[in-house]
Amino acid sequence: MNGHPHTSPKHTGQGGKKQGSDLRLIAWEVTRNCNLNCIHCRAAATEGPYSGELDTDACFKFLDEVREVGKPVIILTGGEPLMRPDIFEIARYGNDKGLRMVMAPNGTLITESNAKQMVEVGIQRISISLDGATAESHDLFRRVEGAFEGALRGIKWANQAGLDFQVNTTITQQNFHELSKIQELAVKLGAVAHHIFLLVPTGRGKYIVDQEISAQQYEETLNWFYDQRDRTPLQLKATCAPHYYRILRQRARKEGKTVTFKTHGLDAVTRGCLGGVGFCFVSNTGIVQPCGFLDLNCGNVTQTPFPRIWNESEVFNALRDYDRLKGKCGKCEYRKVCGGCRARAYEATGDYLAEEPLCLYQPKGS
Repeated sequence: MNGHPHTSPKHTGQGGKKQGSDLRLIAWEVTRNCNLNCIHCRAAATEGPYSGELDTDACFKFLDEVREVGKPVIILTGGEPLMRPDIFEIARYGNDKGLRMVMAPNGTLITESNAKQMVEVGIQRISISLDGATAESHDLFRRVEGAFEGALRGIKWANQAGLDFQVNTTITQQNFHELSKIQELAVKLGAVAHHIFLLVPTGRGKYIVDQEISAQQYEETLNWFYDQRDRTPLQLKATCAPHYYRILRQRARKEGKTVTFKTHGLDAVTRGCLGGVGFCFVSNTGIVQPCGFLDLNCGNVTQTPFPRIWNESEVFNALRDYDRLKGKCGKCEYRKVCGGCRARAYEATGDYLAEEPLCLYQPKGS
């Protein structure tokens, strides 16, 4: 799940550098096992087993160390988190430590029983991906027949248990034209939020890079998403789409509105690329990365305490210094609120500080 709640860290030091960034969100791949075979999967996950995954005690130790840093939202993701037998023990432990626990299942393994368990152990929300408005389009994306019906069945059980859910959608050429219908379906199903994700070509996503929408379509999609703010009851958030935070300000200025941002909660909207700034990803074997799409090993929690990784990682500290961004991102007046997708820059150039490759905007500074 990638509904990234966060606040922007405080300015200290020189230029755009951030010191001691507030940790707001961790996406934790508790397992890489999965019952689906999705076309865009970052982890190229499939049914394992996978060796070296953190055991229960190691998971508890990690949560203890996270608590030393703050009280972030912990997204239990995968793979498919419900394929981990101790998932409810982990969720309860985190909840008892005062962490905000959420989960990102694909929906197909949710039952009446485990939906109730999620509520009992303190899961505050789940996210279920709908990448098509029909069984035909969603199942084509997920590459498993029945995935759509399984997701809807899981949503039914979540609703019955009183468990909030959000709909996540990864946008590609394949489902670009269905976005409004997917959002209408999310409302009909009773979702509390709709989070959209722009494809980052990593994992299996590298093999469908031709499905990535163009820079022009990117801009059009985010402007459409902005227009929905007053047209839908859903909380809206764009992820892996940092340009949205520029568009929010441009559109509000043009319309003579004051830009207001929700800075706390599960749908917080404050800044574009959060990797290493208010967010990080932890793999099934304990490797810490700026995000799941930016494949840079910043340390392993089995070898180095998590607070040390978060505070001292060279990569994290570089990402917190916006003046180190290169190309037009480095000259852009929106660099502190957008920052460009660092994973997309890395995949395109091999340099995680390079300019965002899918941005039409020409900074005034250039």
